[in-house]
Amino acid sequence: MTSPSLTTSTDVDPRRWLALVVIAVAQLMVVLDASIVNIALPSAQEALGISDANRQWVVTAYALAFGGLLLLGGRIADFVGRKRAFIIGLVGFGVASAVGGLAQNQIELFGARALQGAFAALMAPAALSLITVTFTEPKERAKAFGVYGGISGGGAALGLILGGVLTEYASWRWTLLVNTPIAIATAFAAFVLVRESRAEGKARYDIPGVVTSTLGLVALVYGFTKASESGWSAASTISLLVAAVVLLVAFVVIEMNTAEPLLPPRVFTERNRAAAFLVSLLLGLALFGMFLFLVYYMQGTLEYSAVKSGLAFLPFSVGVVVGAGAASGLLPRIGPRPLMVGGTAMAAIGMAMFTQISVDGSYLTVVLPAQIVMSVGMGLAFVALSSTALVGVEDHDAGVASALVNTTQQVGGSLGTALLNTIAASATAGYITANGVARTSEGLVHGYTVAFTWGLGALILAAVLSLVLVTKQRPPVVDEGDETPFEHAEELVVI
Repeated sequence: MTSPSLTTSTDVDPRRWLALVVIAVAQLMVVLDASIVNIALPSAQEALGISDANRQWVVTAYALAFGGLLLLGGRIADFVGRKRAFIIGLVGFGVASAVGGLAQNQIELFGARALQGAFAALMAPAALSLITVTFTEPKERAKAFGVYGGISGGGAALGLILGGVLTEYASWRWTLLVNTPIAIATAFAAFVLVRESRAEGKARYDIPGVVTSTLGLVALVYGFTKASESGWSAASTISLLVAAVVLLVAFVVIEMNTAEPLLPPRVFTERNRAAAFLVSLLLGLALFGMFLFLVYYMQGTLEYSAVKSGLAFLPFSVGVVVGAGAASGLLPRIGPRPLMVGGTAMAAIGMAMFTQISVDGSYLTVVLPAQIVMSVGMGLAFVALSSTALVGVEDHDAGVASALVNTTQQVGGSLGTALLNTIAASATAGYITANGVARTSEGLVHGYTVAFTWGLGALILAAVLSLVLVTKQRPPVVDEGDETPFEHAEELVVI
């Protein structure tokens, strides 16, 4: 597969910094949407009568669509025009947010979240490409990506606070509706300020690969959900899981035999890159699962308000930024292996601490220390694996390899949320059956701790893979002022 050439103007865009503001606002909206909805989830579940088995679809519908379509979204943006794709993504995201905010039942909400993810998958790669082609001078480009990365890191924390405020003082619906006017206004500004660019050549899209991979992942998540409702041995559960395996195997076969694969198999042949993608998948599984159950523990068991629970999560965002900053300084000197092993091990220790929560537990003595340890470890690991994913990659595969870090995190998060939600629900039901209805609160917390234990297993596996598969290589030396592949890796951490 050859690298597409770009059709852009060679003169400096005088409105490039205004264009960056537009792109940054769009990125802020996408990052806000992830954390803002997490805080609103208990209220949305109660308002729409969503079952415990199905509540995970609010998270997984978005993550599956976003992660599953991200690579296709990048190719579409390249060939139809990055500005055009960016604007379409913005408008679609705004409309989908309105549909979700006005949803009258769970199906409408789940569908709206999937549409949000699909349009975000078109908008996000277009935004990154627009920065690359708009800022051609290395130092200016580094500053632009610094702004973009800062928005990504700080936006998650802002989303936690804003989500709590909107849910408590307005309605959970406004955590979605707030996107609509911002998206429409940003789309109009992009039409005026952003310069168009596109790739030359004939557009080719791996539609069979997209269909089989997306349907396979959806069948897998739905199978996990059915297991929570009907049991692992139920015919519906087994049928869905078998269908998922067949579709995902078909996807692999298609990718190995098509001329323009969505996911080139050669990207996985280098052991360090393969390790980076596997670790990213496992970190996504643990991270998304942790947030789901910790939100319910804070608001349901500790009886925190939406605002208080949002503020209670802020140390996690701070820890990720601290860990990522430390890793960016250490990576050129010690290489990725110690950071990946140490970071995943720290995250595992934090998850082990989460397994100690109880009905009468304390935020200050259990939850807060666990958040700090896990978040710093996550920051260390994500910067290192993001760099490792790009070391030695061919130019024509650089975009795919970079996007795969985000894709694997989203896919891991969606699969992990569904699987851990099923495990937690089953553990809760078993506990209540064995100990009586009066022990409902204890049963819920027991389910959370069982889910945290499985998340701990995923992080331990990530640490082992980092130790065994990652070699002692160091990132390539770059010229001063150039963009390094790990400088803004913290933007990949979705909270």
